[in-house]
Amino acid sequence: MKKDEQQLAQEKLGNFIRVLRERRGLTQAQFAKRLKTVQSAVARIESGRQNLTTKEIAKIGEALEHSLITIDETIDFRVEGGHKLSGSIETNPSKNGALGLLCAALLNKNKTILRNIPKIEEVKRLIEIFQSIGVKVTWLGDRSVEVKPPARFIMENLDIEAAKMIRSILMVIGPLAHRVSTFSIPHAGGCKMGNRTIEAHRHGLEALGYKITTKSDHYLVSLQKTRPAEIVMYEASDTATENILMAAALIPGKTIIEFAPPNYQVQDVCFFLEKCGVKIEGIGTTTLVVHGVKEINIPIEHTNSEDPIEAMLFIAAAIVTDSHLTVTRAPIDFLKLEMVKLKKMGLKYTTSKEYLADNGRTKLVDIIINPSKLVAPPDKIHALPYPGINSDNLPFFVPIATQAKGVTMIHDWMWENRAIYFTELNRLGAQITLADPHRVFIQGPTKLKASQVVCPPALRPAVIVLIAMLGAEGVSTLRNVYSISRGYEDIAQRLNKIGAKIDIIRGL
Repeated sequence: MKKDEQQLAQEKLGNFIRVLRERRGLTQAQFAKRLKTVQSAVARIESGRQNLTTKEIAKIGEALEHSLITIDETIDFRVEGGHKLSGSIETNPSKNGALGLLCAALLNKNKTILRNIPKIEEVKRLIEIFQSIGVKVTWLGDRSVEVKPPARFIMENLDIEAAKMIRSILMVIGPLAHRVSTFSIPHAGGCKMGNRTIEAHRHGLEALGYKITTKSDHYLVSLQKTRPAEIVMYEASDTATENILMAAALIPGKTIIEFAPPNYQVQDVCFFLEKCGVKIEGIGTTTLVVHGVKEINIPIEHTNSEDPIEAMLFIAAAIVTDSHLTVTRAPIDFLKLEMVKLKKMGLKYTTSKEYLADNGRTKLVDIIINPSKLVAPPDKIHALPYPGINSDNLPFFVPIATQAKGVTMIHDWMWENRAIYFTELNRLGAQITLADPHRVFIQGPTKLKASQVVCPPALRPAVIVLIAMLGAEGVSTLRNVYSISRGYEDIAQRLNKIGAKIDIIRGL
């Protein structure tokens, strides 16, 4: 690269760093403190007068919570399996709850402080989207975030690349249309598990006066005249229900939502909206009655609840490694059926007395898992809308079933192709037969063995490979773990604290 070209590239990068810093509300001095350097060094970086190594660029990106390296940086896990887990591990705040609450904060013209927000990749992408359109988002300590919407959203600056990476981008439609009469968002991303329509979102929102037009690479959203409505959910979609709840919150009058799944993330949005002054009847049932208000403009503080899907990960890891482990702060109302199924399979466990989460509403328990001899269940295991087995928890029964005597049939009817990813565990010695794109038969128990596997491009199928590796003697390599980082915070480090041996391998 010629000297003038190199200088131009440095200046372009420096300017981008400055813009990101300002979006995050940081002064040069505050940013310098994060980087453990001096303010003059930050000034040189932002003016393009500092030559930066790849390692320094990565460090700056980490401080700004935005990747600055455009070449393909991957992270792999090197897993030494066959070790027992022990002690206790705390369930983190909910991924899906955090995403819904962040979107709901856009309804409030005032300041919103959300607590218990996990620093995971999907949350980071959503925050990048918010900041690109003018929302001021500031982390307050480890897991609290302050959200301040602007007087005018700058939709023309929408971070398209970040928006393409997450399906939760759909949930900005409900709140944003109340502030921006017409805007577009790219087609939703997220896990690659076949075609996923937005009909449940469209059906409910259009009943409230929204218009959503599907274009080749984006959705065009407009809102002319709102009206309360009686809505029967097109399907039992959690995100669609949250979207409709957020839309109805700012439509004065009574909106009725029937066949709404009362799952944990839906309840979290309801709890938040109640703090905003929106009366909601039927929380925890399949019929919600929303009494919308004209405006929300008050300081709000709300705490996200714990993640039943993460609790299930640790339960599965304990079973596959035949370990004694305590999983604390597990939201039991959203795990009861999973635990009943496991008990029928022979799992020995006990639970503590119930206690309340920091939101004052969600019931938590500590679950003590004991080493157990499992048998395959007599019936198939399948997911259903809450209170059935959570569709996100269904994949965890795959590695569990590899350790159960007999044949287990798992029916993943909700997703087109997710069951195909379950057969990746065959690389680790499992005996899984794919019956069709939705059903697998698992023969157990099998002794798992070490291998090298590339992460499936979907969160839950990816993490069950990691669980199987924990139970496979020898050294395994799990390639490109971004799928796992989307939904689990510092998972390798946390598993290591209870006895796992996982090395994080970074490469370019």
